[in-house]
Amino acid sequence: MDDPSPAPVAQSAARAVLEAGARGLCPRCGKPAIFDGWIRFAPRCRACALDLTQFNVGDGPAAFLTLILGTIVVAMAIIVEIKFHPPLWLHMLIWIPVTLAGVIWSLRLAKAALLAAEYRNAAREGRIDTSVGE
Repeated sequence: MDDPSPAPVAQSAARAVLEAGARGLCPRCGKPAIFDGWIRFAPRCRACALDLTQFNVGDGPAAFLTLILGTIVVAMAIIVEIKFHPPLWLHMLIWIPVTLAGVIWSLRLAKAALLAAEYRNAAREGRIDTSVGE
């Protein structure tokens, strides 16, 4: 029998973060207004004026995406080379645009999802709590 209870909050939160990342939605107002370019955040959301400079997305997504996407592209290039033996210029014609598009799309997705997760979880820079032990 089907359970009529709602989905756990963790799944709903994860889904919201992934949707925000995929569509570039502001975590506060839900409008697609957080990017000023392909992968650069605007200083503020154009819809609700949320200060986006307070979030520290950093280069973490870029490092992981480089490793993941690099592995996928190299594996695909090896498979194409073994099966079809295309000339080098054709490899470059295929894999350079595929890599660039993959990096830009996945970096945009990862940065927006991380920003949404930071907003949702009220994540802030680490601070030393001096009241502990008093």
